[in-house]
Amino acid sequence: MKCTNNFKCSYTIRKFIALFMLLTIFLCTGCGGSQYDMPYTVSSDVSSFRIVNPEESKGTAEPFAKELCVVDTDVTTSTVDMTKASSAGLFDLNSCNTIYAKNIHEKLYPASLTKIMTALVAIKHGSTDMTLSASANVKIQESGAQVCGIKEGDQMTLNQALHLLLINSANDASVMVAEGIAGSVEAFADMMNEEARLLGATNTHFVNPHGLPDDNHYTTAYDMYLIMNEAVKYSLFNEIIQMDSYTTVYYDKNGAEKEVSVKNTNYYIQGSAAAPGGITVIGGKTGTTNAAGHCLILLTRDTASRPYISIIMRSEDKDSLYAQMTDLLEEINN
Repeated sequence: MKCTNNFKCSYTIRKFIALFMLLTIFLCTGCGGSQYDMPYTVSSDVSSFRIVNPEESKGTAEPFAKELCVVDTDVTTSTVDMTKASSAGLFDLNSCNTIYAKNIHEKLYPASLTKIMTALVAIKHGSTDMTLSASANVKIQESGAQVCGIKEGDQMTLNQALHLLLINSANDASVMVAEGIAGSVEAFADMMNEEARLLGATNTHFVNPHGLPDDNHYTTAYDMYLIMNEAVKYSLFNEIIQMDSYTTVYYDKNGAEKEVSVKNTNYYIQGSAAAPGGITVIGGKTGTTNAAGHCLILLTRDTASRPYISIIMRSEDKDSLYAQMTDLLEEINN
């Protein structure tokens, strides 16, 4: 349309510019300031931020990973040979530095590393003196599955069950814990997955509390670091993973006493494997199935008491697993 009134045209243009400027100011309100209208959710595309004190300071964003090791590529060294493992990582908790990383975001079967999350959820949502009663589901049918002999009707405290699942890696104790806390294995798995999401372990999905293979049960070395990093904040967890053995008495369905004695499956805690000089192994968790291979995660400290988390997943055999872990821990001294 041809404009025949210059004054009218000029007015229209000025009006358009004014509206454009008002719209720009509206959209950019708060740019450069500390307040953002950006509510945090675990499914948000901006997953590195969470909202802090939303009631007092609406929309204030804080880096989600400000106290975490963050890495998106491999970090390797010529002195560590991980050719016999699918994934590995070494994380400095004090400096939030990733010292070593191989395929740490690859989804793998975790085997009994799963029980770290089982213990974490149980400690957060249960009472250690609560009594657990074993259902028929504690009878694990899979050949070779690690059990400590719990039978239907047996009773023990959550504290006892946590010792058995972390020290002996007992699958029957894991089921007992899950059903005692959530009522069913399925409901407890939902709690595990919710905790994983809260920790930022978004490449993880659990369907059981013990780690026996399932196509929908997987995690990554990095996600296991996140889970372990949270678990070691609890004194009971730290206390248990340091124990080389455990003996306790619980009761069968008729009230008769039953005694069980177990040894730690971790060779470093057993004394069958030695860490490099200057490195102290506090504790950790083993995991082994045909599908997952041989897995191990550790909490260690150097001579200055600085903490580290190291993990190897899907190693070919147990001897290779511990040899590789010792080499990985040596990187702390380098």
